[in-house]
Amino acid sequence: MSFDQPMPPFNASDPSASFLSTSCLDFLMIELVPMTYRVANELDAGSSLSSSSAASSSEDVNGSSANGGRGSGGTGADTASNAATATGSSTGLGGAGSRKLDEDEERDAVFFRLEALGYRVGLGLVERFSRDRPRFNDTLDAIKFVCKDLWMLVFKKQVDNLKTNHRGVYVLTDNAFRPLSRMSADPGGHAVVRAQPFLWFPCGVLRGALAAMGIVATVQAETNELPGAVFQIKTVPAKQ
Repeated sequence: MSFDQPMPPFNASDPSASFLSTSCLDFLMIELVPMTYRVANELDAGSSLSSSSAASSSEDVNGSSANGGRGSGGTGADTASNAATATGSSTGLGGAGSRKLDEDEERDAVFFRLEALGYRVGLGLVERFSRDRPRFNDTLDAIKFVCKDLWMLVFKKQVDNLKTNHRGVYVLTDNAFRPLSRMSADPGGHAVVRAQPFLWFPCGVLRGALAAMGIVATVQAETNELPGAVFQIKTVPAKQ
């Protein structure tokens, strides 16, 4: 709970209003990415190995059934026992039987989890803090709300630059993006690469916020120099 002076679009007279400490949000953003990597490797790698073990065990059982009338009587039972043992030995999370995800699988799993978490946060934020506002007339008004009010609410500043081609593509530039502001520059030049996963949660926040306003969009982000960040929003035209 924060005792800071509420900023727009908060309703300071709302007795049920609750506010999140910005320090807590900073700590969450710092810990969320490494925690998601751990969860992805434990859950997704374990489930992937279990599925492959179950598939191979099924093939063994089917093979023994096909040869059931021609082999010894104990062949089917032995195969089923081996299949159960193989399946049981690989189901432990993070255990010796777990298969480590390769780089692409790990990246996709982490992106999916972080973006989905951010999506739910964005939905909740807009549902709460735009309920007393009139409905936006067009997509550009909604994007401006994101750049000013939502950005101030979450990151304590407004977007530095907004560009659009007036065909559904919007580019938001933040020259001092708060989640990246405390990252140190790596002498080897890997800081930008390591910072990329920290943009996936904010991408989900943006997509969820737009979805709450009835706008279907895809959001991508990149950073070329810390602590700056560029977000590209591509809206999906409504079907006639």
